[in-house]
Amino acid sequence: MIETAKRVLQIEADAVLALKSRIDGAFSQAVKMILDCQGKVVVTGMGKSGLICQKIAATMASTGTPTFFLHPAEGIHGDLGMLSRGDVVIAVSYSGETEEVSRILPIIKRMGLPLIAVSGNPKSTLGIAGDVHLDISVAEEACPLGLAPTASTTATLAMGDALAVALLDERGFKAEDFALFHPGGALGKKLLLRVEDLMHSGQNIPLVTADTLLREALFEITSKQLGVTGVTDPEGTLIGVFTDGDLRRVMEKGLENLQQPIREVMATAPKRILRKNLAAKALRLMETHSITSLFVFEDEVGTVPVGIVHLHDLLKSGVV
Repeated sequence: MIETAKRVLQIEADAVLALKSRIDGAFSQAVKMILDCQGKVVVTGMGKSGLICQKIAATMASTGTPTFFLHPAEGIHGDLGMLSRGDVVIAVSYSGETEEVSRILPIIKRMGLPLIAVSGNPKSTLGIAGDVHLDISVAEEACPLGLAPTASTTATLAMGDALAVALLDERGFKAEDFALFHPGGALGKKLLLRVEDLMHSGQNIPLVTADTLLREALFEITSKQLGVTGVTDPEGTLIGVFTDGDLRRVMEKGLENLQQPIREVMATAPKRILRKNLAAKALRLMETHSITSLFVFEDEVGTVPVGIVHLHDLLKSGVV
């Protein structure tokens, strides 16, 4: 069983690597056809190829290329009405002779839609009909009977990913764009949530002045329940930070130390973040500096904090 599995993986890996030499002018032409598309990209294929087509369509749609899957058998029974002027069609058939795919080719051509043919035979019906042909032929299938599509479907999937990523790169698609199509779950939260969505603001920001005695600062730390307080000068500029950990270390030296002003024991140059930054960036800063909170500012030159974000806020939001 182990040897069989290894053989399958090797055959499929070889099939994918063989595609590298076929990434040429035809591939570039296919990418350009899609970039120039004024409508939608329609991916169609039957059977196992159809399942791969659905994944290709999903990947393209989530990376900035409006795409949907058209079942060719349903197409000849009315679903070809989904096609419209300006669309580009990607038709997939390893043999290039799949009956259901072949039957919709005349309609595609009659409508004048650009056709990207993806098959293992450029001289097949599909290969000849295509305005451009992408070769996904494989030396052998991983199936020992040579019947079940295995290496060929893997190669098709890889070619689809190559198209999707090339398009993504050409469009300058960014993580923020990706997030717009993935608002749910941890991924969406990491890419969409901003610091201002989670921060504590107004009266909920723990702040004391530099002359505040430590025993009084203790009440601010406790009441705001964030384990920290910022320290400001008379103009409200943040000049330091003092945490409950700092407080414990002071108290270990004697309770009389609670009578000293906080400016004598505060940490200077507190770490900061901007309100428009992604919450994921706040998490990275906390991890880098081994801290649990960041004071939030309006912009790079801001000196008066407009909020504070705590690690617990990130945990509750699902960013972590």
